[in-house]
Amino acid sequence: MPASIAWTLESPITSIFARVLLTTLFWSAGIFGLFNFSAIVSEMNAVNLPAPISFAVATIAVQLVGSLLLIGNFNGWGWLGAAVLGVFTLLTIPFGHAFWTFAEPRRTEELHIALEHISVSGGMLIAAILTLK
Repeated sequence: MPASIAWTLESPITSIFARVLLTTLFWSAGIFGLFNFSAIVSEMNAVNLPAPISFAVATIAVQLVGSLLLIGNFNGWGWLGAAVLGVFTLLTIPFGHAFWTFAEPRRTEELHIALEHISVSGGMLIAAILTLK
């Protein structure tokens, strides 16, 4: 590997930038939720979650706090942010993207979303591992 690429990949700035990129989906959704809370409550109602207001608050908190922990890796707690976001992402599959309950073509669309969520969770696992180094 060329020295300039190695230097870039080993840079703490690159590490922070990568964590910001990885969490963009979460912190942007959390910020959106803060300013559009009723839309998040409507999403919770749409998937028949009990206590939709409580789930909306929890969702926004997980998205923002998880992102902040992972991006900042404060006192080595970035792994926790990655874990919370990864588990949260996996839990959205049965609650929001239960592809097995839909007819085609929506079944395939929801399957693709579920696979994307699995991939993001894999990225969170890698991020958790890398915050320990």
